[in-house]
Amino acid sequence: MATNQNPAVDPDINEALRQVVAHQIGPRRPGVIYENIDGAFRVLDVTTDPSEARRILKRRAAQFAITVIDVLRPDAEAFVVGSVWTGSDRVLKAVSA
Repeated sequence: MATNQNPAVDPDINEALRQVVAHQIGPRRPGVIYENIDGAFRVLDVTTDPSEARRILKRRAAQFAITVIDVLRPDAEAFVVGSVWTGSDRVLKAVSA
């Protein structure tokens, strides 16, 4: 007899999604400073709870949200991004694990 499993609770699917999200976040974790075409940013927080990320970013499909601050602007305020880590992003200052 076949059973219908909810993919949201399938451990293999959950692990695969976790790995995809980790890859999309890349090396960004609190304290890391990175740069991309938009500027240079210090990571203040990383949210990996999808429902919280969706609430913060106001995007139905968000899986994570990263709170950053622009380190090139002295008057900068923190803001949240949901962009994926790409080959054009570069770590300027890493932090120990």
